[in-house]
Amino acid sequence: MAISRQIRSAAVWLAWIAAFCSFPASGQERIVNVLGWNDYIDPGVILDFTDETGIKVTYDSYDSDASLEKRLRSGTETFDVVIVSAPTLSKDIAKGAYLKLDENNLPNKKYLWPEIMDLLSNYDIGNRFAVNYMWFTVGISYNVEKIRSTLEAVAGHRASARADASPPFDSWAVLFKPEYLRKFSNCSIGVVDSPEYLLAIARRYLWSDWKSAVGLSHDTDLKRAADMLSVVLRDVKKLTGSNYAAALSNGEVCMAVGYSLDSLRARDQAREANNGVDIAYVLPREGAPVLMDNLAILKGAPHVAEAYQFINFLLRPDIAARNTNFTHAANGVSASTPFVDKTIAGNKSVYPDAAVVERLFVPEKTYAPMQDALLREWARIK
Repeated sequence: MAISRQIRSAAVWLAWIAAFCSFPASGQERIVNVLGWNDYIDPGVILDFTDETGIKVTYDSYDSDASLEKRLRSGTETFDVVIVSAPTLSKDIAKGAYLKLDENNLPNKKYLWPEIMDLLSNYDIGNRFAVNYMWFTVGISYNVEKIRSTLEAVAGHRASARADASPPFDSWAVLFKPEYLRKFSNCSIGVVDSPEYLLAIARRYLWSDWKSAVGLSHDTDLKRAADMLSVVLRDVKKLTGSNYAAALSNGEVCMAVGYSLDSLRARDQAREANNGVDIAYVLPREGAPVLMDNLAILKGAPHVAEAYQFINFLLRPDIAARNTNFTHAANGVSASTPFVDKTIAGNKSVYPDAAVVERLFVPEKTYAPMQDALLREWARIK
């Protein structure tokens, strides 16, 4: 997923160059070509992989799912391993883009997080083509002090101390119920500009028991969710990955719906600036979307054996932990948690409790007609 990450270019590229040059010029070179998001693997992990296996890693990056698709279709570049988002993985599986994984070549697959792999199976039935690399969530971020002062100001303007019920900050109701939303009319609210996830959240909130939606056509269900979301969109700022963290960390918005990684980055930026902004992140009790980036081998990859070795190396618990410590995203290897930095492993925004993980969900897999309907509704309400 195209989520903005802090620039570590000098260190990263020096490490890539070192890894690239580490194999002797003589003899048969072993290579694995990897395509993934920028700053998404600890450079030291690449160095260690090359040292242990003699396999040279070339790592190239893309900045959006669209650019990944374009590069894979171009036919002018050759890759072995891709780090791919779950929705794109699903579309590419249907096109026959990936090699079916041989579990005998991935002994470290036994360390994977069963609940996360189960969620991934919504996109990759039977987990035949990919393993999870990193995962994160969509939730609600709050500027703690700004929320407190806003609510105190609202209460101060009321004739009675009764006021209205306090907004439930652990529920999507704080966003979708007008009586709660209007409390924040004097402070800005932001939402990430993502129709897939916002409409999925609206549908989950409307049909939290799912039985209510039985008998409804997909278009009717989607329209009801879009109508409810349109009320919210009239009064909020739509944020992109490039400005989401900044809007939170500088106090521009008091509440925002978006990615956990960007919320954590906003918190860190505010602390570095020492500007008094304290950011809290909540996964609502109705459930929250989970985003997954995954490792897959392209069909026709020229270095299949090396690709398996590379993926298996990344699934090693101590290695997976190092990549989490580098990215601050939860990895798909549950056995890695004891090796993860305690400040990250103990952060419920990154590693939610088991009960919260059970309530995570993925947006409904959209086939072409459904995707068209989703985009039509988004265009109507945006």
